[in-house]
Amino acid sequence: MTLARRIIPCLDTDGARVVKGVHFEALRDVGDPAVLAARYNREGADEIVVLDIAAARDRRPTFLETIRRVAGELAIPLTAGGGIRSLEDGHAVLQAGADKLTVNTAAVERPELITELAQAFGSQAVVVAVDAKWTGQTWEVFVRGGREPTGRAAVAWACEAVARGAGEILLTSIDRDGTRDGFDCALTAAVARAVPVPVIASGGANCAEHFAEVFRQGRADAALAASIFHDGLCAIAALKRSLATLCIPVRLSE
Repeated sequence: MTLARRIIPCLDTDGARVVKGVHFEALRDVGDPAVLAARYNREGADEIVVLDIAAARDRRPTFLETIRRVAGELAIPLTAGGGIRSLEDGHAVLQAGADKLTVNTAAVERPELITELAQAFGSQAVVVAVDAKWTGQTWEVFVRGGREPTGRAAVAWACEAVARGAGEILLTSIDRDGTRDGFDCALTAAVARAVPVPVIASGGANCAEHFAEVFRQGRADAALAASIFHDGLCAIAALKRSLATLCIPVRLSE
C-alpha cells in the first residue's frame, strides 16, 4: 500500500514570532506561532515543524516556551528544534511537547550528537535538517541559518546522518527558499535515492503542481512550506483535495 504523502507547515521563529524571508534573508514578521499552529491543525496539516532559526546563529538556547505554546494547540505531531547541542537540550525540547527534534548546525559541527540523540530517544524522534545550496558543481551544506558554507556535499552528509541514527531528513533548498518557483526536485531526488529514511522537501512551494512534482519527480515522502500558508495563498485542505485529483495519496480531512 502506498503511504500517504504528508503536508507540513513550517513555523520559522526568531524569538517569539514567526518570520519568513527569501533565501533565508530579509525576514518579515508573519504572526504568532501558537495562533498559526492552531489554524493549521484545524485545516488538516499532517504535522507541524517549529524552528528557532536564530538559535544557532545567535548561539542561544531553543525557545522552549514557544514549543510549549505550539504543542498546546496541536492534535498532530510536532517537530521542533533550533540550538539543540546536547542530550539535555533534546530532552528539554521533548519535555516541552515536541514529538520529534531536529538538529542542524550542531550535528554538522559534532556528528556524534546524532547518535547520542538516537540512542537516547530513538531514531524515529531524530530529524536532521540539511540546508543545501547549489555551488555549480554540487549541493553544499550551509549552517547557521544558511550563512556559513561547510564544504560538505549535501547527499554525502545526509547519508552520514542516517548512518549515525537520523530517522528522517528535512532537506531545504536555499536557492528556492521563499521564491515560490517550485521545489528543487533534482536535489530532493538525489537525497531520496541515497537514503533509506523519509525525506521532507522544503523551499519554493507555490501551488499544488509544485507539491505533485516533488512527490513524483523528487521522490519526497513529505513536503514542507511556509509563506504560501502564512499568507493565505493556499489552504491546506484545498491543497490536499487538488493533490488527490492528481492521484497523489494524501490524508483528507473528514
